[in-house]
Amino acid sequence: MAIRRAKQKAQVIEKLSQVAPPGEAFIACVHVETGPSPWLNAIFDEIPGVGLLVALTRRFYFLTLTNSSVVVNVASRWTNRPGEVVAVFPRHAFPVSRVKRATIWSSMYLQLPTDSKPKRLNIHRYWRNEMDQLAAAFPPGAMADGSVPPTAPDPLGRPIMPQGVQPFPGQQPPAGQPFPPQPPAQPFPGQQPPAGQPFPPQPPAQPFPGQQAPAQPFPGQQPPAGQNPYGGAQPAHPAAPGQQPHHPSYAPHPDQL
Repeated sequence: MAIRRAKQKAQVIEKLSQVAPPGEAFIACVHVETGPSPWLNAIFDEIPGVGLLVALTRRFYFLTLTNSSVVVNVASRWTNRPGEVVAVFPRHAFPVSRVKRATIWSSMYLQLPTDSKPKRLNIHRYWRNEMDQLAAAFPPGAMADGSVPPTAPDPLGRPIMPQGVQPFPGQQPPAGQPFPPQPPAQPFPGQQPPAGQPFPPQPPAQPFPGQQAPAQPFPGQQPPAGQNPYGGAQPAHPAAPGQQPHHPSYAPHPDQL
């Protein structure tokens, strides 16, 4: 029996890969169960036979988000292994509603083709990250409290995308699913940055092999005016004649105290 999420998701991907169209990418997989809220199990168990009846009527599914669809698989009650595919929805037509993102048990209602009304699905906190990735396929207004799904772009326009999906250079993101921010481009030597978008600071240029470094004065030679003989920037306020320059490692001689 598979217990770890990684093992269960690997089994689902292996199952779907046998029938998936070429080029299909698997993004997220969520384990759900039907029936009333699991918080009511303690009450049902107090009534003889009711708790067992509710447990036997629950059904288990895997919801898998791909780059084009949301696939619903039956999950085994005893082993969690994925079974037959019962529904495939396009990402832009995922019939989910009344999504409640709770602390322990979240829930949503999904209209399956075999049912006359939407079916309640319960999602445990163990699958919270996968549920947030699945939210990329939620239609507008799917959240019960009217909030925005966790994967929607924030007000500043910073996009969020499921992990593991990165664009190629110049590739356009899918509709409604922007790519994550990319690092700023590095300029060529002498290239001007785009208007309003400065390039990041560049390290100082290093001389090529054989190239002459800046001229250094000979011993005893006076440096040009304003140039530090030891290299580096000239101090803004040079020490007055007869006054010791300030240096962090300098300590006065005991005779000077």
